[in-house]
Amino acid sequence: MLKQRARALAGGLIVADLLLTTVSLGIAYELRNHLFRALWPSAFAGPLYPFSQYVIVLAMILPVFALALVASGFYGSRRTLPLWEELWGAAKAVFLGTATLALLVYAFRLTYVSRPFLFLFALIDFLLLAGEKLAIRSAAQTARARGYNFRTVVLAGTGARALPMAEFLERHPHWGFRVVGYLDDGADGAIVRDPRWTKLGELSELASILAREVVDEVIFIVERGKLQEFEDAMLAAERHGVRSHVALDIFPHVIARPVLEELDGVPLLTFSTVPTNPVLLAGKRAVDIVFSLALGALTLPLQLLAAAAIKATTRGPVLFRQTRCGLNARPFVLAKFRTMVDGAEERLAEVTHLNEMSGPAFKSARDPRLTMVGKWLRRFSIDELPQLWNVLRGDMSLVGPRPPLPEEVARYEPWQRRRLSMKPGLTCLWQISGRNEILDFDRWMALDLKYIDTWTPFLDLKILMLTVPIVLTGKGAR
Repeated sequence: MLKQRARALAGGLIVADLLLTTVSLGIAYELRNHLFRALWPSAFAGPLYPFSQYVIVLAMILPVFALALVASGFYGSRRTLPLWEELWGAAKAVFLGTATLALLVYAFRLTYVSRPFLFLFALIDFLLLAGEKLAIRSAAQTARARGYNFRTVVLAGTGARALPMAEFLERHPHWGFRVVGYLDDGADGAIVRDPRWTKLGELSELASILAREVVDEVIFIVERGKLQEFEDAMLAAERHGVRSHVALDIFPHVIARPVLEELDGVPLLTFSTVPTNPVLLAGKRAVDIVFSLALGALTLPLQLLAAAAIKATTRGPVLFRQTRCGLNARPFVLAKFRTMVDGAEERLAEVTHLNEMSGPAFKSARDPRLTMVGKWLRRFSIDELPQLWNVLRGDMSLVGPRPPLPEEVARYEPWQRRRLSMKPGLTCLWQISGRNEILDFDRWMALDLKYIDTWTPFLDLKILMLTVPIVLTGKGAR
């Protein structure tokens, strides 16, 4: 709230944090290559490769860590951020960046980058980032305590939200906001009867009050149906060049997040139930491209073996192609290794009585259409590997709700359709929460909606890491 010079400050902080990350790599290299070898020669006998070899690692670190830092919310207003959240944000950013880096090191077989070195680098980077954030926070709070860097605020309106807003700002003096009083709009809220807050005048007098008082911010407390009554006061704040904000209490949305956008000069207040941060979404897409290429290359021998086994044991094509629903129900063709007899779709009516899943989806461990090779491919999710091509094309993501069939979507209840508002993926919360052991369709849908409502890059990384042991053990597969 009330961000000041946010873009310039965020840009400078990103550059500073990336410089600290670069320094952390150099410090980790020097400690491992010299100090640790001197103190513990038996454990650290051999020297590292020349530092020039680590330039490749550094090139991968910077974009990965930039995305991780942005994803951790480092560059929002620090006035309103608790200390523990800031330190937790530093820990998440370093973990996300280092874990992604470790996967890239493995994918590109950079064997000279050891796990102890990555751990040392992550520890140093966290300490430097945490120290920087603590120093900035301490300096800012000290300045505000001495009367510097605070902003005076006037509350325009006396509705029900006026008093909670004033108390909210008062409870957090380190944010640097000082409420100097309120303007009466006749709403007769609780703030009118509270002696702690000064009445500066009527709402219609805002222009004259701005002319005689030092006011940095005006917060308009607008109640339902009264927005037009505030128009003149808002124009007065605009003419005086005073930053203003509108606290709206006129929309019933609970899940949807409001975002202010502009369409060719026309302001739009947009409500979205899905993530809208373009930087984070671009990062998600970049991860999809890099890892689908890497995983496709690493699993190519296994895919060739699976294709050969299918061809040698059954008649029909190696790949099974099926129309699925993607983002906002866009149809696309999903590819997977065929695990059933050829023409299995035409025989669905014969096995519907074996369905073990509630709702429109069909799942059965006793499906007679499965081939012997198909059962093995499904158990370890090898049949899903061709979908890496769908990820690369942009039809799917690595992480997201599983893509449903059009006939399933046609039977969705209205609240279930919201799972289509995010691009489908290879794995999601359903896969790491029991997979096909979850037979309640509503619970499956609830897990997908939980993913959409709580999505962060860190959550994607967590799901990917938890998916690996589940796939290797075949837990919940059918």
